[in-house]
Amino acid sequence: MAKKKIAAKNMELDAKEFFTAISDIEKEKGIPKEYMMGKITQALVTAYKRDHEGITDNVVVDANEEKGEVRMFVKKDVVEVVDNPHTEISLEDAQKALPRAQLGDVLRIEIKPKNFGRIAAQAARQVIIQGMREAERGMIFDEFSAKEHEILTGTVTRVDERNGSVSIRLTSGSEFTDAFLSAGEQVKGEEVREGDRVRVYVVEVRQANRGPQVLISRTHPGLVKRLFELEVPEIHDGTVEVKSIAREAGSRTKLAVWSTDENVDPIGACVGPRGARVNAVVEELRGEKVDIIKWSEDPGQYVAAALAPADVLSVVELEEGKSCRVVVPDDQLSLAIGKEGQNARLAARLTGYKIDIRPASAPEPPEGEDLETDGDEAAAAEE
Repeated sequence: MAKKKIAAKNMELDAKEFFTAISDIEKEKGIPKEYMMGKITQALVTAYKRDHEGITDNVVVDANEEKGEVRMFVKKDVVEVVDNPHTEISLEDAQKALPRAQLGDVLRIEIKPKNFGRIAAQAARQVIIQGMREAERGMIFDEFSAKEHEILTGTVTRVDERNGSVSIRLTSGSEFTDAFLSAGEQVKGEEVREGDRVRVYVVEVRQANRGPQVLISRTHPGLVKRLFELEVPEIHDGTVEVKSIAREAGSRTKLAVWSTDENVDPIGACVGPRGARVNAVVEELRGEKVDIIKWSEDPGQYVAAALAPADVLSVVELEEGKSCRVVVPDDQLSLAIGKEGQNARLAARLTGYKIDIRPASAPEPPEGEDLETDGDEAAAAEE
């Protein structure tokens, strides 16, 4: 026999304040009303189950905003002999509530709010509060996850003098969160004060116990790339591509660019009229030097360009993995290596090649000498 769902006499609960509160939460916090209703419904059911052992999935909540009603029902099968009073009701008792009830029917019996135990009510309140927190955290996480690998502007709210870390209030859309810029992610020599507006690069967004954690940096190479995208329309629209970046924050950056349009000079596009575009980036980086070179599929041309501003006489690929030997004029050796090996080191990172730099007067290394991999050994030889 098919079960019929029959509603017992309803006891209406005035829920105008309840729905008003939900609407206020939506306006103030931006949390969708439907989401909160689902959380609160779940909370009410959970609270009742905790206070009534034996209850399974036979508790339902009906919330009708138009009528301003919130009702909770426990569904019970009408049977001859009751084995589980939490899920079953005798025909005799069922007919007391609803005279036309029959065996096999499912009776919905409304639960009065006053029947909630004190512990159950507290549990419901806690679950509702937790649901609101989770909703807020979820919305913040979604908003800032979409900003990964992008630049955001934040306001410095606190500077920790002990370890040098900086607390920054980030805003995206209608959401905001606090992020910490550690001393290791700050450019040496840069000074920030409370109230300063700073641009940071969003490295990653993680879910943490206390809510979303936004990892930010001022030293990441991605910051330079995004700054050029903001200043150079050709990069933004894809005509010019940033192929590689090597950076030593606060000192120097090398940027390899390439154009998909043979009529567009990638270096010229990045430099801009009278250097306006690159100067805007340098200003944001507080004077950090930026070398812009043209990327090439030819390793020799690419490595030679990466060693700018030094002139290169020849580049020979070696058999030892991805490595090469570069010969420069004697008077260009110091320039090619750079101060403390920086130029050679950045060129190696930019190209992915181990670079052995030699003067024209001694193009071949002494027998048994190791290949210089990143400019450090070359710097030592120069000294």
